[in-house]
Formats: sequence, structure tokens, C-alpha cells
Amino acid sequence: MKHKKSVIMLLATAAALMFSSCAGSSAPVTTFTTPVEITLSWWGNDARHEYMLEAVDRFEDMHPEISVKCRYTEWSGYQTRSDVLMRSGTESDVMLINYAWIEQYSPDGDGYYDLNQLSDVIDLTNFSEYELSYGMKKGKLNAIPIAMNTQTVYINKTLYQQYGVDIPKTWDDFFEAAKAMKGEVYPIAMAAKPMFFFVTAYAEQVCGKKFMEQDGTVNFTAEDFEIMLEFYCRLINENVMPQVEYFDRNEINSGKYAGTLAWLSDGSSYFGKAAQNGYEYVVADYPVTDSAQCGDGWYAKPATMYAMSRNTSHPEEAAMLLDYLLNSEEIAQLQGVEKGIPLSKAGRQYLSDNNMLSGIQYEAYEKMNEFDELSVLSPYFENDDLVEEFRYCCNTVLYEKNTVESQAEYLYSVFSKVKKN
Repeated sequence: MKHKKSVIMLLATAAALMFSSCAGSSAPVTTFTTPVEITLSWWGNDARHEYMLEAVDRFEDMHPEISVKCRYTEWSGYQTRSDVLMRSGTESDVMLINYAWIEQYSPDGDGYYDLNQLSDVIDLTNFSEYELSYGMKKGKLNAIPIAMNTQTVYINKTLYQQYGVDIPKTWDDFFEAAKAMKGEVYPIAMAAKPMFFFVTAYAEQVCGKKFMEQDGTVNFTAEDFEIMLEFYCRLINENVMPQVEYFDRNEINSGKYAGTLAWLSDGSSYFGKAAQNGYEYVVADYPVTDSAQCGDGWYAKPATMYAMSRNTSHPEEAAMLLDYLLNSEEIAQLQGVEKGIPLSKAGRQYLSDNNMLSGIQYEAYEKMNEFDELSVLSPYFENDDLVEEFRYCCNTVLYEKNTVESQAEYLYSVFSKVKKN
């Protein structure tokens, strides 16, 4: 489509030049203005790239005065490139960002454009104050969340029924399931980061306090870290789950895992092949101790967000594109729920009207919404280096190379430095 538009523009320009040459000096000359160029960046897989490029083509058709240059790649490359661009002040006019980047690049609220200044272009009424609060920093709206995300317990109902086990509701239910499955199947399996959410939720319920505040302050003591370490080791030793370094997503499809913990936004992509293999997956409750309430210890965060460069030379045009990517029927049609269930009321209404809200990902969204507000995830919580430190300490205890007490003291020392750094 874009190539076709370029050909049309060239032909039109040539025709105008021919007309002006033939008409003589007194004839009016038709002039063509160069469209304002803005840049847009995102990360993702080939499917995301395809629909985003189509969406940009449609936007340019609607606004021929605006030309959009696209920058896109997979996640790891995008993260590296974005860091360089942000530090050099050459970031894209409109960009897909990670929730943690607001704290990283805009601790004073001035790292991104204040979108409140463009409320006459961006329809912010499609979002609640609570939803917009995730993008607020020092009173400035740095970014707008596209969808919300939370770690979700997905259970292979077919396998649980095969072993005569009920869908788990408590932590103890997972251990009972492991006894019934006798090592043939794991009741649940997960990668390192979901595991960290899993054991932290358990420890929060046991300790009766939050692990970490929004600003990175750690509330847990060394004794509380002991609870986390011991719980992970128990999960492994009693065959509730495999060690996280052995987690293999393909085993979800084969039936080796009877459940997993994964982001809400991954629901559709994780279990499509499993469904083809005859397995029915369902969304389970957040597990609890006897004294805890469902939802205690679990957190929500924006799946992804859109922000604008504070250095943009074309804020109005960039805002037009950002509003289109959040609220238009075109993006709702093309994107569907690939980035999660959209927060935009307009986008969600379109999906509802066209019967596009269904399946396990929507079930996970409804499960999340059973709670007025899950706790807000600290941007420091997902630090990859800290998660790796925890995984390593778990293994030293698991293989009896170190004591629980020594590794808990070490973790307390490491995590306590988060806010200072």
C-alpha cells in the first residue's frame, strides 16, 4: 500500500510539472507540501510487525500530511537500542515502552512528553484515573498503558481430571496433586521470573507483609527470605514443579506439565497448540494459605505502554498517531488482543461488538478483574539480575552447597541495595 501511494504521488507531481510547463508563465503552479515525518518504534514478533505496518499504512491514508517512519525489532534488540536512543535524545516520537522504563528514564517525570498537555488530541476519557496512574510520574503523564498484565495460573483441566485431582485453590492443593501424579506429570511448571512471583506471593501471605514498596524499599527480613528459599526447594523436592532452568514450553503442548504460571497477555500464544492436542486449559484461582484472601500477594502492571519523546518536533502529529494506536477501530481490528485485552473503552467496545473477546486470555482478564485493584507492581521487582541471584541461591541450597540461613542473609543484603542504586 505504501509503495502504491508513493507511485501515485510521483505521477501526480509529474503531471503538475507538465501542466505548469504547457500552460505558460501566467498559469498557476500546483505545489505539493512534504508530509511531516514522525517516527514510531515497537518490539515484537513477525505477526506484530505485520499488523503494525498495516495500521501505519491506514493511518497515513487517513492523514496524508503525516509520514510515519517505523523502527521495529524483537525484544532484546529493541531494549538495547532504546537504551542508546534514550540516552542520546534520539528516541522515536512515539514508542512502545516497558512499564519499568518510566522509573529508569524518567525518575523526575521529565524523561517523556507530558501527555496531559495533549489531551485535546489524545482521548484520555477512554481510560480511568487508576489506569492512567501507572503512567504518572511527579504529576506528569509519561505514558498510557495499552493493557494490564498479571501472572496467571493456567491449569490443564484435562490432565487434572485424568488424575482425579480438583483444580488447585490453595498452595497445599499443588502438593496433593503432585502425590496423585506420582512424578509422571508436574502439577505446574514455570520459568525463573514467574517462579519469583510464585514464591514471593506465598511468602507474603505467610509473613503478612508486602515484599517490596513501589520505590524499591524491601520490607522482607533475612528470615522472610528463608521462607522463600525453603518453599522453592520444597516445590522441587516434592515434584510439584521442575527446576526453572529445565522449564520447556513445548512440554505444555505434550502434557508433561499440567499447569503453568505465565503473564495474562501470553494466554493465547501459550496454549493454542495444547488445545489442538486435545487439552482443555482453564484459569485457576490465585493460590492462598488458609488465612489469606484470594489475590493477596499478587500484582498487576501494564503489559506495555505508549509514550512520546520529550524531544519531538511534531507533538500534535505524534499525539494523533498515539491516539490512533490506542483508541481507533482500525487498531482494535488489526491488533485484537495480541497486546492483551485493551484498556481503551473504545477499543474494548469494538472487540466486544465484533465478538473478539473470548478464549483463555479473556478468562484471565476477567479473573484479574474480580479484584477492584491488585497491588501495583514495583518497577524494581522484575530486575533480571535480582531474579537470577535468587535462582542461584535456591540451587545452592537445593544442592546443599550453602545453608538456607547464609543464602537468606546474602539475598537480604543484595535486595536491600535496590533503592540505593
